[in-house]
Amino acid sequence: MKHGDTTATSPSTPESASWGAIFALTLCVATLIASEFMPVSLLTPIASDLDVREGRVGQAIAVSGLFAVLTSLSISSLTRGIDRRLVLLCLTLLMMISGAMVAFAPNTGVFMAGRALVGVVIGGFWSMSAATVMRLVPESQVPRALGLLNGGNALAVTIAAPLGSFLGQYIGWRGAFFAVVPLAAITLAWLFVSLPSMPAKTERSGTVFRVLRRQNIPLGMAAVSLFFMGQFVLQTYLRPFLETVTGVNTSSLSLILLVIGGAGTVGTYLIGLLLKTRLYSLLIILPLLMATIGGALTLLGHSPFATTSLLAVWGLIGTAAPVGWWTWLSKALPDEAEAGGGLMVAVVQLAIALGASTGGLLFDNEGYQATFAFSALILVISAAAAALCAFRTRSAVAMRNQPLEECLP
Repeated sequence: MKHGDTTATSPSTPESASWGAIFALTLCVATLIASEFMPVSLLTPIASDLDVREGRVGQAIAVSGLFAVLTSLSISSLTRGIDRRLVLLCLTLLMMISGAMVAFAPNTGVFMAGRALVGVVIGGFWSMSAATVMRLVPESQVPRALGLLNGGNALAVTIAAPLGSFLGQYIGWRGAFFAVVPLAAITLAWLFVSLPSMPAKTERSGTVFRVLRRQNIPLGMAAVSLFFMGQFVLQTYLRPFLETVTGVNTSSLSLILLVIGGAGTVGTYLIGLLLKTRLYSLLIILPLLMATIGGALTLLGHSPFATTSLLAVWGLIGTAAPVGWWTWLSKALPDEAEAGGGLMVAVVQLAIALGASTGGLLFDNEGYQATFAFSALILVISAAAAALCAFRTRSAVAMRNQPLEECLP
């Protein structure tokens, strides 16, 4: 098969779905993402206990992100030939160890090492997620299963900070982090029972960057990176926007953030119903809708009701869209989903970091209007890239006179 061919034969898929394993993986996602973002609400007690500045503790999230990128780029090569069931079980065990290390950390070094292990698990798990789902459910149910995983992600992001704050108040920050350990143990046992053997599939040698030689993969990766960059240019600075422009108090702020997360959970379910027939249509329309919301917030941001309504739709779309891109990956690289997943995780992590830092510069120096306008511009470019990807895919299939496996508008 030529490198430019995107219609490689898909690996064999199961005749029946292993939903027990999918639910276990969803619990793994929720536990993992909750542990990733828990430091956000516990910076002060952690810094006080470890006798360091809060900014130093805040680097714990950056450390986990860095190791997630490094792992996502290398895990496919490092685990070549190893049963994927064993790899996933080992990653879950690492999540348990990291939780214990952080909970009992005597100093900042051990604390950061524990956070680095969280990053390893994040990068490894998400790199393998699409390929794993493709081996657990029939092809027609892949979008639904991916939506379930992202639903666990959305739920965890929503509750991580308030849950960390609540637990920290009663059992201390160490107790809050140790709570990850029994959850990880339950996940490990569930995965051990539910995951079937998944022998490693033969993929080409080389780094994950080899998939960029495939037709339309560079364009798709550019579109997904622009989407996440545009999303986090705006989303990272919602709290100061809500506090200074909308003028909400702490209670109202928590409610709005909960609405965003709840809408995102609903969105991951709804998009699974649409992806079977309208994949590229959604990849084009969703960022355009988010760009529109960004513009509307600059006009209606002073109204709490209008702002909450707009942000509910933002959460619905913003959490659902990644399900679309993971579905695109499963269709564009059915034979190299692990390598493609590793590259996508790295691309997304870097795009989030770039979006957050760029948005911060704009927010501090030019104000929220410029920040939201730039977010809208990047999202429009992402939609244009997705549209071009759809056009090129359709043209390539027409030239080969073969049935289109990807869903087009």
